Amino acid sequence: MAVEKKKDELNEKLKYEIAEELGLLDKVKEGGWRSLTSKETGRIGGLITKKRREMENK
Repeated sequence: MAVEKKKDELNEKLKYEIAEELGLLDKVKEGGWRSLTSKETGRIGGLITKKRREMENK
């Protein structure tokens, strides 16, 4: 369970970091994650996957 919680925390941290990199953090803060378009959400998800793979390969 502790490993699963750690993964969730990492994913959440990455999600916020990527939203900030894409200039979407203010939108998320104002309207929540549901305020994003499917394109924006997909972009964040894709970048999370990419960053996680990079971290695993180090």
